[in-house]
Amino acid sequence: MLGRIVSIEGNYVTVALGIDIASQTSLIGIHVIFEDDQNKIVGEIQDISQKEMKVAIVGEITENSFDSGCSKHPSFKSIIRIIRMDELSLILGDQQIKDNSQVYFGLSTVYSNYRVNVDVNKFFSHHFAILGNTGSGKSFTVSRLIQNLFAGSSYVPLNSNIFIFDAYGEYTNAFSELEKKNPMIRYKVITTDVESGGGNLLKIPLWLLDTDDFAQLLKVDNPNQLPIIEKALTLVKVLNSNNPDIHKHKNDILARAILDILLSGNESGKIRDQITAILTNFHTDELNLETKISQPGYVRTLKQCLFTDKTGKMQEMEAVVDLVSRFVVDGLDLSKYKNQNTVFSLQDLENAMDFALISEGILKSNRVFDYANILGVRLHSLANSDAAKYFECTEMISREMFIRKLITASDGHKAQIVNFNISHVDDRLAKAITKIISRILFTFSLETKERAKIPFHIIIEEAHRYVQNDTDTEILGYNIFDRITKEGRKYGVILGLITQRPSELSETSISQCSNFLILRTLHPKDLTFIKNMVPSVNSAIVEQLKLLQAGNCIAFGTAFKVPVSIKFEKPSPEPLSNNADIKAAWY
Repeated sequence: MLGRIVSIEGNYVTVALGIDIASQTSLIGIHVIFEDDQNKIVGEIQDISQKEMKVAIVGEITENSFDSGCSKHPSFKSIIRIIRMDELSLILGDQQIKDNSQVYFGLSTVYSNYRVNVDVNKFFSHHFAILGNTGSGKSFTVSRLIQNLFAGSSYVPLNSNIFIFDAYGEYTNAFSELEKKNPMIRYKVITTDVESGGGNLLKIPLWLLDTDDFAQLLKVDNPNQLPIIEKALTLVKVLNSNNPDIHKHKNDILARAILDILLSGNESGKIRDQITAILTNFHTDELNLETKISQPGYVRTLKQCLFTDKTGKMQEMEAVVDLVSRFVVDGLDLSKYKNQNTVFSLQDLENAMDFALISEGILKSNRVFDYANILGVRLHSLANSDAAKYFECTEMISREMFIRKLITASDGHKAQIVNFNISHVDDRLAKAITKIISRILFTFSLETKERAKIPFHIIIEEAHRYVQNDTDTEILGYNIFDRITKEGRKYGVILGLITQRPSELSETSISQCSNFLILRTLHPKDLTFIKNMVPSVNSAIVEQLKLLQAGNCIAFGTAFKVPVSIKFEKPSPEPLSNNADIKAAWY
């Protein structure tokens, strides 16, 4: 017997020690049993002195089963003893993996060489977060965790779909040898390195993107810009279509834009310049600057009829209006093109955007020009940058085919792990790419008839850069990561957030995580955030987080009956996350 209870305050029990503590090994973190008649209350030693110890109640053992939480308190007559190994297994789980329902995490830091095995469903069917300061071992933890998943010879998740967004290109090395363990395992790297990407360069078909995706790419900051993008996406399908009626649509769009300018009331010189600008860049065989206008006694081109006289008047305006009006066709419906799958390029979209801006009246309204023209500028910059190569797709594929291609290795076998190395693009574009691909995966899962039949795990390194409290909700009405964390689990889309700054994460996303592996954390703001946002974290755990060694974490959530201190073994091979060797570089 360890001693006797001297006080019970809330969830804590103070025990006067009846043993020689100097002859004992460290008891901090050890579980004890308060046994009274049929009751077995489980506590964890928090603090200890030579005369007494403070124990936190963590649960109860009844009928060979452990239930976490404090529903009962021990009595003052309770016998207090160290937990037995058979009882400990009810809390931390069996040390031997018997089937594919468990995966090995690491070793307990409290109980020597005790293997912590975790239920696969209880961890990987829920959103999770791995938090910790730089240098605390987050990359090592992620690498070791995934290596452990594929380490077995009997139970290997060959049908898994793990997508990693790798902010620094760290994980390529860590998973490079998985195929040696099992010839059916495939690890695929998709890079953003335009110079050496080759066949592994990121390729995203533009026609799979919707208005919200282009809003991310073009950094939309005004909801009024969304209808322009939506119209451009419809027009690009019209302009790239081989439909024989397409010329009617093109002529109608041009004619309506020109009529708006002609009837705008602006001075003739400005009207002439604007119409000339439109028909120089956009024209058809029937409607262009050289289109003939017949008047009694002469024939002139449309361009000639735009000339102004000495008084600044356009004498042939009525004739121009007459001509252009002939191309307006009431009742033409562009909506039938909206959902049509059409191969197009960024240059095609740029042309369509110009048409969309014209139809929005950009040339006759300074207010529209201010928020609309910036879209054209940003799209032009994207289309003429190295990043345009990520969207150079000429083969028509569906969303399902695109995802199937993502998870197919170069040899045609299924890839279980797909690493998007986004280290070669700036944060803004990396954020857009991460959101776009996540949305494509989520949308596919929503539309799959058998719900959650094909689970996707999306693991985001440096998540505080991408999963933020940003303007998406104000502009688009939702944040894709918030939506995934709220709805994704029932469709089999699971988010894993890896970050050194949890306080910068979206509060909605982090609050929906059910499992946490928290490594050393020092920043007061992050510690406060963790304590307030993460369930089961108390002041004692917060203090422990400051002192953890690299690679050690405190794990808790639905997969753990009580908070567990775990030491992850070093991954083999390691990710490329080592510090710079200053001595070697300097000397």
